[in-house]
Amino acid sequence: MRTVAFSVLALANTFARASNGGLIVTGSTLAGFHHNLIITLAARHKLPAVYPVRLFVANGGLVAYGPDEIDQYRRAAGYVDRILKGEKPAQLPVLQSTKFEFVINLQTARALNIEVPPAVLPIVDEVIE
Repeated sequence: MRTVAFSVLALANTFARASNGGLIVTGSTLAGFHHNLIITLAARHKLPAVYPVRLFVANGGLVAYGPDEIDQYRRAAGYVDRILKGEKPAQLPVLQSTKFEFVINLQTARALNIEVPPAVLPIVDEVIE
């Protein structure tokens, strides 16, 4: 995992040198494992970043937009229920997320000198002060 951490560091340094740089962090096991490193590097280099889940924003990231994890677990429980009642897993449809979560950390926005437009706040699911 040390090599991955060095790769993350190298990528952050590359994005920091670009004018108007920023990050879009996709949902992956590696991003989740290294979330603190990614958040720290984004803050150090003053890079605005969009993350896939609330965890990143709760730990100091700027914005998260992605599938609502609690809703996904609830829907998975429904699948388990259907399987336990005798339905065959191969017969169950593949479901896409229908509920998404939008979270903003205003403290991080201020640190990055980003003004969040007032019109955005009413559509945000959670604002972290």
